[in-house]
Amino acid sequence: MKNRILLLLLGLVCLAPLYAQESKDDYLRRYSNLVDRVGPDGLGVETLLSKWEAAYPEDPNHMIARFAFCFNRCQHTRLVPMDRDRYLGNAPLLPMTDSTGKKVNYFEVVDYDEALFAEALSAIGKAIATAQNHLDWQMIKVNALLAYEKESPEMALQELKTLVTFHYTRKPDWVHDQLGSVTGEQFEAFMQDYCAALFRINSPASQEAFKALSEHLLTYSKDNPLFLDNLGSYYLVKKDYKKARKYYDQVLKKHPADMTALKNCLLMCRTTKDVKAEKKYLALMAAHGETETDRAGAQARLDAYNRK
Repeated sequence: MKNRILLLLLGLVCLAPLYAQESKDDYLRRYSNLVDRVGPDGLGVETLLSKWEAAYPEDPNHMIARFAFCFNRCQHTRLVPMDRDRYLGNAPLLPMTDSTGKKVNYFEVVDYDEALFAEALSAIGKAIATAQNHLDWQMIKVNALLAYEKESPEMALQELKTLVTFHYTRKPDWVHDQLGSVTGEQFEAFMQDYCAALFRINSPASQEAFKALSEHLLTYSKDNPLFLDNLGSYYLVKKDYKKARKYYDQVLKKHPADMTALKNCLLMCRTTKDVKAEKKYLALMAAHGETETDRAGAQARLDAYNRK
C-alpha cells in the first residue's frame, strides 16, 4: 500500500508542470482573445478578471482591463428631447418636428451607474499608481471624467491641472502604449486637444474650465501661441474684443503667420468697424496668409481702403 501511495505521489509531482499557474502574458492573451469575441464587458470577462487579479494582484494590465469592464458596464444611453441645436458639441441624433411644427432635437445622453463608475476610477487609479509616467493611462482617467461630468467638468479640470503641474515640475519620461516615448511638444499638443474638447462642449462651466486650463498651461509654458490663442478665443466668445485682441496681438508679435489670431482679429475689426486696426491685420494677412487666396484677398481689400 505504501509503495502504491508513493508511486501515486510521484506521478502527481510529474504531472504538476502540466498544471502550472498561467503567466501574466497568458492572462493578457486570454483576455484579449475574449474581448475580441464578446467586448470589454461581455460574458465571461468578469470571471477571467477575478482569476487574473487573484493570481497577479500587482499586474497593472488587469487593472486597465477592470477599468474597461466597469466603465463600459456602467453606461446606459437614452434619447432626450432638448430645445437646443447642439449638446456637448454634438448635433442631434434625431432632429424632429412636433405636431405644432416646432423643431425638437433628440440627443443621446449617457447615464452612469455611480458604484460601477467609482470602481472604474479606482481601477485606473491603481494602474496609474504603479507607473505615473504612463501618459495614456492618465489620459484614460481624464477622458472618463470628461464623459461622466458632461457639461460641468470640474474633476476633469483638476485632474488636468495636476497632470500639467506634474509634467512641468517633475519632467517625467512619459511613455504611451501606441506612441512609445512622448516628447514635451506632444504633451502640449495633447493638452491643447483637451482645451479644444472643453471649448467644444460650450457650456458656461466648460468655457471657464477651458480658460482655467489655458491659463494654468501658460504659467509653465509662457508665450506659447496655442494657449495664448485660447485666451483670445475665450474673450472673443465673451465679446470682450479688447482683451481678445490683447492676447492675439501677443501671438502675432512673435508669430505673424498665426491664422487663428490673424483671422479672429480681422473678424473683430470688421464687427467693430475699426478700419485703422483692420489695415494692420490685412497687411499681415497679405504677407503671411496661409493660402494665395487669403493673401490676394487681403491685399485687394487693403488696396481698396488705401484708395479712399
